[in-house]
Amino acid sequence: MNDPVTGPRHRRRPRGTARLLAAVTAFAALTACAGPARADRPGGRPGAGPGTALPATAGAPGGRGAALDGVWRMDGYGTLVTLEGRALRSYETTAVSCLPGSLRGTRAGAPDPHGRSRFTVPGSAPVTVAPAGAGRAQLTIEDNLGVRALRRIGALPRRCTQRPARDPRAVFDVFWQTFAENYPFFRAKKTDWTAVRDRYRPRITARTTDDELFAVLREMIEPLHDAHTRVVASPQQWFAGMRPGTVLPTPDFTARVDRAIATGLGAGTVQRRWARGRLSYADLPGRIGYFRVTQFAGYTAKGDYAGDVAALDRALDAVFTRARTHGPGALRGLIVDVRLNGGGADPLGLRIASRLTGRPYLAYRKRARNDPRDPGRFTTPQPLRVRPHRGPVYTGPVAVLTGRLTISAGETFTQSLMGRSPAPVRIGEPTQGVFSDVLGRSLPNGWTFGLPNEEFCTADGRTFDGTGIPPAVATPVFTEEELAGRRDSALARARQLLARGASKDD
Repeated sequence: MNDPVTGPRHRRRPRGTARLLAAVTAFAALTACAGPARADRPGGRPGAGPGTALPATAGAPGGRGAALDGVWRMDGYGTLVTLEGRALRSYETTAVSCLPGSLRGTRAGAPDPHGRSRFTVPGSAPVTVAPAGAGRAQLTIEDNLGVRALRRIGALPRRCTQRPARDPRAVFDVFWQTFAENYPFFRAKKTDWTAVRDRYRPRITARTTDDELFAVLREMIEPLHDAHTRVVASPQQWFAGMRPGTVLPTPDFTARVDRAIATGLGAGTVQRRWARGRLSYADLPGRIGYFRVTQFAGYTAKGDYAGDVAALDRALDAVFTRARTHGPGALRGLIVDVRLNGGGADPLGLRIASRLTGRPYLAYRKRARNDPRDPGRFTTPQPLRVRPHRGPVYTGPVAVLTGRLTISAGETFTQSLMGRSPAPVRIGEPTQGVFSDVLGRSLPNGWTFGLPNEEFCTADGRTFDGTGIPPAVATPVFTEEELAGRRDSALARARQLLARGASKDD
């Protein structure tokens, strides 16, 4: 999924499996999301004061879009949004910078009777902006969960219309400041970001070369070991954070994994495949199903979110039939395998979860850091719920297979099943521990970078950022020993537990 406001997310964004899995890491402690919500405040983000005003009355012919025209500050995300006539665009802001953002949309048709305007965004999912009271609006992204609160400001800050300095020192300052204002995890990682600036800033001068500058920016974020951090100077020169000990999958590794899984499923087992092979299903003896999801994106050649939804629904309709979900021939257990899942769009995970419950329940609460000066302040957590599919649903026992290559949207999907009843048993290894969207940003010299700025909180107020979601039953996952012997201990254990539970029900 591409987030047109914050930039490409860890596809959870389309960069290819190797790039996705390169952005994998964790930090050591759970952080709290519980407690009463604190009042959000702008915290000194640019916006007030003289600048370039957009007329509040300007709009499309007929005036139906005029109510939303103007400049808006987004709660969290360090973003300004301007609406003028049929055009929408974003700006990336810090206390020292304002750069054009990646979002450029064009309104599709007239606003609806409630004043909502839908914008098409080239290469990304559509965006909708809706009025939400005096001086307030809400922005939603089709392939993203939750809403972004917008607050009207008087004018676009003057620096947003000025050519940014490309001096290496200005590039460094924007990079450092963006992390300082948006990164939530310095305390958990025991990182003094001010000390990082004091160490590296003196090394940057007007004569610093691109190679030297890239090396410094990489050195600054590499110790975070955070898979959702990155800096990209060119297709050939980029760095993405990584959890220590992570082994990136190669085509040979993936082929060996497939052979081990096939052996674990049993000779002659037929796996049906959908979505360009990213979804597969097999019926196993004892009326146990095996459903594998290797990505929450890229289900069609076109790669658009609407196509992904349609492809996923076709697969789910074929898997969760009435025969498998109801009556004497129904499944007695289901294995869901996300051990080699590189991420994608969170809403697709909730679409799968909706086929696994007969009642609504909380998937998680999502919040974003919202104060440049205080890393402990966040937007009000938004509850995201799993709602049962209107059609056949499977409500029996589930085993979820996870590992360190369960990343990003693969992890939010795993988290979304924790509130299910009966709760799934998680088997394998902890997930990677990166849940946030990637806040995509640009630098004055044209480079790009990214960082996390969100938390996904459980019902009891925890996050699994860094540690990953732990299994209830620990087994090896795709180790060299397992692959050499074409063994799949996690799959075998899941089949054993589900079969044992089914026999107790007889």
